Amino acid sequence: MFFANIIGSIVAFLFPLRLKNGLSLFYSFAYSCYYKRFFKRCGSNFFIRSPLHLIGPKYISIGNNFYAGYRFRLEAHNHNYGNDHAPQILIGENVGFNYDCHVGCTNKIVIGNNVLFASRVFITDHFHGKIDADSLLTAPSCRPTHSKGPVIIEDNVWIGEGVAIMPNVTIGRNSIIGANSVVTTSLPENSVVAGIPAKVIRIIDFNSGKA
Repeated sequence: MFFANIIGSIVAFLFPLRLKNGLSLFYSFAYSCYYKRFFKRCGSNFFIRSPLHLIGPKYISIGNNFYAGYRFRLEAHNHNYGNDHAPQILIGENVGFNYDCHVGCTNKIVIGNNVLFASRVFITDHFHGKIDADSLLTAPSCRPTHSKGPVIIEDNVWIGEGVAIMPNVTIGRNSIIGANSVVTTSLPENSVVAGIPAKVIRIIDFNSGKA
């Protein structure tokens, strides 16, 4: 333990935190440039942290000023257990994801402009199998994926920590989704929602300036 402390002190002296952060930033810029060329479309100021888990980039379009933190999973699956899919992920301008977010698509996921995601957000437009008795006869890992409908997140939406957004859902513009909510139904614009399942707890009235 003594020698480990000595080595740690020496490394910290030779490589101060500012230098370490600078090297990490330089690596992330290079990493982002490498992945950018694989997408169907990718705008300017594209920045991601390593590692990125990426499936089906040719089905994914991204606008300008995109950011994703560490361990981002972005998946557009065109084939699963014998089923062919035509996935689309469309991401607008000025969209940011924090750490450990996961977007999974076999159908269609649309994210508008100026949308911000906290950490550990999960978005999916499909399930492993249908929710019926026949599907239960097959092990979950072997059930063909099934989509009930696309996910659409409109402009200027803020999505909090640990939120899960399920298939066949539209989140209206200017909405705020509280931490750890599970969104299972569509939500109106200008709404503040929270809970499991997520429910509207407030509608913002722009005419009066009050909620």
